[in-house]
Amino acid sequence: MEARMTRRVRSRKIVKSFVFWLFAFSLLIFFCPLLISGCNDQKAEIDRIQRTPAGGRKAALLTLLDRRFENPEAHFELGQLYQAERLWSRAEWHYNIALSFAPTNRQAQAAMVKVFIGSGETAKAETYADVYMSQVAGSPSGSLRLGLAFQNQRLDEYALACYQRALRLAPISAEIHKQMGYYYLSKSDKVRAKEYLTRSFELDPGQPEVAGELGRLGVEIKIPQETEKLDEIVEESAKQN
Repeated sequence: MEARMTRRVRSRKIVKSFVFWLFAFSLLIFFCPLLISGCNDQKAEIDRIQRTPAGGRKAALLTLLDRRFENPEAHFELGQLYQAERLWSRAEWHYNIALSFAPTNRQAQAAMVKVFIGSGETAKAETYADVYMSQVAGSPSGSLRLGLAFQNQRLDEYALACYQRALRLAPISAEIHKQMGYYYLSKSDKVRAKEYLTRSFELDPGQPEVAGELGRLGVEIKIPQETEKLDEIVEESAKQN
């Protein structure tokens, strides 16, 4: 009798557990598209604001934050405006808010370092830069994104350190070699730019933008054999038709 009661209790628990997880899964299915849609709407709104005249951009961002304060992109963009006005404390405050909602926002991290440098807090800037770089120390993609963010803030020393670390972690990455090439191209160092862009193209010949840059640098681009064979097949097919 007791064994039968125990089996019934277990059966009821299993049924309740199944119903609970089925309900949770249904909620997930329902809300995921809404969350994705909301994120896309926020990005579209930020893109629209970025295209508005500078005079109305700040008011538009503040209005957006009135509707949804937990919008890291809006805080970042507002921080950028205050940074351009050299209002360092206001910019720092918005970058902090952005990072509280999106801790891996590399653009906000790099901008935070730039703010400290701008306000004369160089020691603090170095400390924060070290912390942010340590967060991506084992990730080539993370190091690359942080390097791009530093470069956008014209913090070349930190940008190059991130690119070099990314390359050490992923020495056969065409993307990282390409970015290294673009970095040196921006510094008018054509010799190094050519070196890294050539290696990037060798690793991934399907990069027309890299081929274009190499052409402008005077490098002769060889069409990969696979492409040549494909062209021959297409030409032969055209003749038969």
